[in-house]
Amino acid sequence: MKRIILTVAAVLAFGFANAQDGQFKAGVHVGLPMGDIKDVTSVNLGADVAYLWNVADEFKVGVTTGYTSYSGKDVTFSDGFNSFTLKSEAVGFIPVAATAQYSLADNLFLGADLGYGIYTGKGDSDGGVYYQPKFGYQNEKIELYAGYKGISVDGVDFSSLNLGFNYKF
Repeated sequence: MKRIILTVAAVLAFGFANAQDGQFKAGVHVGLPMGDIKDVTSVNLGADVAYLWNVADEFKVGVTTGYTSYSGKDVTFSDGFNSFTLKSEAVGFIPVAATAQYSLADNLFLGADLGYGIYTGKGDSDGGVYYQPKFGYQNEKIELYAGYKGISVDGVDFSSLNLGFNYKF
């Protein structure tokens, strides 16, 4: 865990030291849980930061991190005679990932994040594989995107269909 945090800090420090070669962006996202967790979570909310370097005219690569949380909801169980309701807990992750973005046209892009989602909740898990393909609109200062976020943890896929907004600095 310490190695991951130190590696991310070193990469981000290097990125800020070479600020003239790339671009910093920060934003928020909201999503609808899908798959394994759709019955026990109600919404995915989070914040993202990324730094991308220009590799070619239309292609950028970089690093990204942030925080994403799946909010718990009330789940009712019944055995045919009795029923009871439990509130599921929120589950949070800190993604640490590589990111890439390709501009299809002046204002349209395809992107993808791939890395590790560090679990921040209670329990024994450390986290799991994090991925997020996305498609969006951009101009010089903002990005609006739709994406499918997934984090595979101990055989459970925490996934959501997301909408996001980023501001470019």
